[in-house]
Amino acid sequence: MAAGKGTRMKSRLPKVLHKLAGRSLLQHVLDTAAALQARRVVVITGHEAQQVEANVSLAGTDLHFVRQEPQLGTGHAMQQAAPALPEDGMVVVLSGDVPLIQAETLRALLAIGGADKLALLTIALADPTGYGRVIRQAGAADGAVQAIVEQKDATPDQRQIREIYSGIMAVPSRLLKPWLSRLDNKNAQAEYYLTDVVKMAVADGVPVLAHRIEDALQVAGINSPAQLAELERAHQLRLAQSLMAQGVRLADPARLDVRGELHCAQDVEIDVNCIFEGRVELGEGVKVGAHCVIGNARIAAGAVIQPFTRIEGEDLGVEVGADARIGPFARLRPGARLGPDVHIGNFVEVKNAELAQGAKANHLAYIGDATVGERVNYGAGSITANYDGANKHKTHIGDDVHIGSNCLLVAPVRIGAGGTVGGGSVITQDTEPGVLTLARARQVTIANWQRPQKKK
Repeated sequence: MAAGKGTRMKSRLPKVLHKLAGRSLLQHVLDTAAALQARRVVVITGHEAQQVEANVSLAGTDLHFVRQEPQLGTGHAMQQAAPALPEDGMVVVLSGDVPLIQAETLRALLAIGGADKLALLTIALADPTGYGRVIRQAGAADGAVQAIVEQKDATPDQRQIREIYSGIMAVPSRLLKPWLSRLDNKNAQAEYYLTDVVKMAVADGVPVLAHRIEDALQVAGINSPAQLAELERAHQLRLAQSLMAQGVRLADPARLDVRGELHCAQDVEIDVNCIFEGRVELGEGVKVGAHCVIGNARIAAGAVIQPFTRIEGEDLGVEVGADARIGPFARLRPGARLGPDVHIGNFVEVKNAELAQGAKANHLAYIGDATVGERVNYGAGSITANYDGANKHKTHIGDDVHIGSNCLLVAPVRIGAGGTVGGGSVITQDTEPGVLTLARARQVTIANWQRPQKKK
């Protein structure tokens, strides 16, 4: 269910599209549904429906959208979805603003339900205010569920109940559809409550079972920026604890952000305030310095990523070879492929370029659309001029080349193996292997020259 406006978010962006750990709230839920190998996923949209539908996806799954307009409650939302639910299916009802529900929990819920029962996911909260209360038979803590009573309709005694319904249920489609058709809005909010199907199930003699969990994060919903920030930090701390349990050394687990997937081999060390986006793989013994942002990258064993480095792999990805040394203040852009023992220093940018083993660019340089051979020394202030205003062109630098400081290599161009390019040169033509190439104006000295004076 993803039709609500989310007024308390105070945002033009639909609530379910706000991000937690780098993915929208709704995308988290859809990915969990995919992990269940759902035959069909039906998303109920309403507020800003077109924007919501355009910003989520689920590869390899039959994804359907239905509209709820206007929004008249959770039961009304499910009524819109009913025609899209296969008659022989099991329906798992999820909320688009409850992002951290786990597939394992849903499998357990399905296991207690089966083909002839209604299964509810519940939890006991210290403060259940605002949630529907679980009413059990004869008040027994583990008795059969008789009803779910919403907060506004609950009696003072019922409001003392701490066990609440999470909003997640599993029910056979053939049972759910008739109950949905019988819903009414005779309640304090004049809405169609999906929870009313519980008392219908009881009246029809269908067992209603509850799978009660203790992990409140899994059923935590988002209604405000403060709640989103709180859940983000709780989720990140849980990820940090999981990484440390695998042997990763975190300088401060409270200052880590994983906004995708982070896979670490043994003896990885990560300093404070690092952000990992997309899919990142860190090989054995990798060290990541403080304040790095790394996205969609594979970093091989022994590499050191020094502080304030930005790696932005995007679709092409970035590869860093074993024992490479990157940063500080370096930038690796999409398509950067660095071999073993490559050094990329401060204020050096690499994009769509391959640097072979032992190549070094230690200061203030740009390497784009290039292949750089083994043991190349690329001088400070040098750049590859790879763009002519319409097309990109390649620069090829052979093994053992020395590029002096402040050189301009105008692509397409090849620098022969073992060659040297003198500092300050502008190279527009291919060079032969093993030669010294200079391409700069002759130095001229003018005696008795005076600087121009400002006019009075």
